[in-house]
Amino acid sequence: MDDARGRERVVVHPAIVRLTHWINAAAIVMMVMSGWQIYDASPLLPFTFPGWAVLGGWLGGGIAWHLAAMWLLVGNGLLYVVYGVASRHFAHAFLPLTPRGVWRDLRRALTFQLPHKAGRYNAVQRLLYVVVLLLGIAAVLSGLGLWKPVQLSWIGAPIGGYPTLRWVHFFAMTGIVGFVAIHLLLVALVPRTLPAMITGRARIPATETGA
Repeated sequence: MDDARGRERVVVHPAIVRLTHWINAAAIVMMVMSGWQIYDASPLLPFTFPGWAVLGGWLGGGIAWHLAAMWLLVGNGLLYVVYGVASRHFAHAFLPLTPRGVWRDLRRALTFQLPHKAGRYNAVQRLLYVVVLLLGIAAVLSGLGLWKPVQLSWIGAPIGGYPTLRWVHFFAMTGIVGFVAIHLLLVALVPRTLPAMITGRARIPATETGA
């Protein structure tokens, strides 16, 4: 027993989950900022990103940073996926996921009545994590198609080629940025979730551990 209040300090985030989480965080920041640098060289919409928000200094520098961060993200992502499937982490963390569960937890969240259990995701969080994984796949595939439009033309051919891939890539990355913004907001609202992602441990009621 950890303390007199009947709480135990247990592992809620394995080391590999924490490691891949923080590597992903760094890789995504580099990819987004360098991606905005590339975007500014040929904007899709009538706006550009300010100098303090971009990485690379110019188009060539942005591309170099973007490619380097891409391989970091892909390698780290593959490690996470292999672990998630082999250890059944995905099944435990993201399932069950149902429309009814999402709607229930969304209503609770909007009325500030959503309970939080350390190491457990509610239905809204599960949906967000599944969506961002799919957005990550879309961003990587569309990015590869933009990087090698001739050699990898099969990626963009079914949806209209290079011009459409640019939009797919832009909206996939925008979705990822939106996820990061929501994620940071949730951490700000429930700051006690942050230490567990650093140390891996959290204090939970002994009744939830089976002790």
